[in-house]
Amino acid sequence: MKKILQFTALNLILAMGLNTSATACTRLVYKGTVESGIVITARSMDWQEDPLSNIWLFPRGMQRDGAAGTNSLRWTSKYGSIIVSGGMANMGDLVTTDGMNEQGLAANLLYLAESDYGAVDISRPHLSISLWAQYVLDNYATVNQAVADLSGNSLQVVAPLMPNGRKSTLHLAISDASGDSAILQYIDGKLVIHHDPKYQVMTNSPVFSQQLAINKYWQDVGNSFVPGTARAADRFVRTSMFIAEIPPVADNNRALAIALSVIRAVSVPMDLPPYPGKPNISNTFWRTIADNKNKVYYFDSALSPNVFWIPLSTLDFTAGAKVKKLTLVGGKIYAGNAADHFVVTEPFRPLAAQ
Repeated sequence: MKKILQFTALNLILAMGLNTSATACTRLVYKGTVESGIVITARSMDWQEDPLSNIWLFPRGMQRDGAAGTNSLRWTSKYGSIIVSGGMANMGDLVTTDGMNEQGLAANLLYLAESDYGAVDISRPHLSISLWAQYVLDNYATVNQAVADLSGNSLQVVAPLMPNGRKSTLHLAISDASGDSAILQYIDGKLVIHHDPKYQVMTNSPVFSQQLAINKYWQDVGNSFVPGTARAADRFVRTSMFIAEIPPVADNNRALAIALSVIRAVSVPMDLPPYPGKPNISNTFWRTIADNKNKVYYFDSALSPNVFWIPLSTLDFTAGAKVKKLTLVGGKIYAGNAADHFVVTEPFRPLAAQ
């Protein structure tokens, strides 16, 4: 009877995880020993086509608006940041998909099919989803600050269709130099925030509360058998297992190697044929590794032989400094410290939500 119940539970859980197709991405937070204070956030970017990403340097003091028409939210950036953009052919860069600010706060934007931002309320200030991650990087130094403000914030995230006709259904993970973490999702029109340092993994569908339930099942089964597909629920389980089983280390280079090896292990191989009935499980195009403590940002392209990095301490984030871009589109390849390769460029215009 016990085996029958376990089998039934497994089928139910697999149904929860497999019946929703989603563009794949994975995010994790690895922590070193308590004494070392090491915190490293890694993520993969998986998409149906090349996301045409570039890396941007944004200084403090930038005047921003929410790219959402007459009701757009307006703010001045408090913190400078390094971000990775996403774009489309013939349209250029359109969205901040990932990044870290000068305080060590990291933001990772991933796909979530169940996202529902609610009916548009014209009485509230609007923020295009293309700027959701950027707004967080511009305004907060810690996860606590972001959660406290956004929990009672009256702003409304507006999610327009992308130029290719797909819905821009996304959720956001944030982490900071203390190791704190939060997952932000809009479900049934309401902002749901899961805030706890133990929330070190995020993938895609189903919603985070269900991911936790699926992961709990596999923890009870034991690590001798874990799901191995590229589906989001399976990647959540495997990533959680790796993070739980790998011991904390005190050496920063070793910690970076661990984080990179785990995010590579749960990446989707290039040109993997689509799963039957799951056309949105996509190849990994790139990975980022944010050293929250030391404020160094690493980039690992699946199409490049090299990992390169950008120490934020070497960049000019002062108010009035120039916006700069590190071009990746077109097969540009960098190695080692790439800070000197940034070029002064006009900031891109984010995807607007009207």
